[in-house]
Amino acid sequence: MRVRLLLACLVVTVLAAPSSALGSPPLPTSIASIGDSITRAADVCCWYGDHPAQSWSTGGGFFDGISSHYERIRAANPSIYGRNYNDARSGAKMRDAELQAAAAVSQGAGYVTILMGGNDLCTSSAATMTSVADFQTQFTAAMGELAAGLPADSHVFVSSIPNIYQLWQLFHGNSTAQFVWGVASICQSMLSPRNTEADRQLVVAREQAFNQVLRTVCGQYSFCLYDNDATFEYQFSTGDVSKLDYFHPSLAGQAHLASLTWQHSWWPGI
Repeated sequence: MRVRLLLACLVVTVLAAPSSALGSPPLPTSIASIGDSITRAADVCCWYGDHPAQSWSTGGGFFDGISSHYERIRAANPSIYGRNYNDARSGAKMRDAELQAAAAVSQGAGYVTILMGGNDLCTSSAATMTSVADFQTQFTAAMGELAAGLPADSHVFVSSIPNIYQLWQLFHGNSTAQFVWGVASICQSMLSPRNTEADRQLVVAREQAFNQVLRTVCGQYSFCLYDNDATFEYQFSTGDVSKLDYFHPSLAGQAHLASLTWQHSWWPGI
């Protein structure tokens, strides 16, 4: 009886274990990214605008010091070559994720990365941030689109949202950063000099709630893997931030984001 009980417990444990714990799935032959300006590598270096070749997810640029998810997969599975689709859009909010998910479905993506939510936090004030309920509804819709339309063997990776309070901590004493944030109206819900600490903590609480939504909804799907708050908890430095806008990741920031998220992806051993 005891042997049977132990065997039964072993079976339940194995079935309940996440697929990543049981061995990585086969490498995909295509990748698509859902996200915003971070995944578009906006203002990453040298001139303003999007630089998708330097994206942490689908980028394929040469000699940039970034080993994107696409490049790491391509090194081990060359059949993915040229099938990297950056469906992210600068300025996108979670309400746009479902449409981007539909694009990934139309591309037959075998692997989809999601990094979304920064623009739901970075609004004109804390009062205009996306509500937690709306954020959950919108992310649930995007995941439903992927679940219904992606190939059966596809996998999804969801990154937590980078800690924007840390950005304020790094640069709030930098007069140039303060000037750029103000002139360009960048993330005033967090970065406005008129905010009180209580105002900033409202944004922190909303970001934590958003990340919990990402964790919970992703966890409802066996093909979805959340980064366990790794991106949110990463202690980035001033060198990780673009000096064009003091907001987006620099080349070094994209490289670190690619490496960090890969360590929590489906194929960290590659």
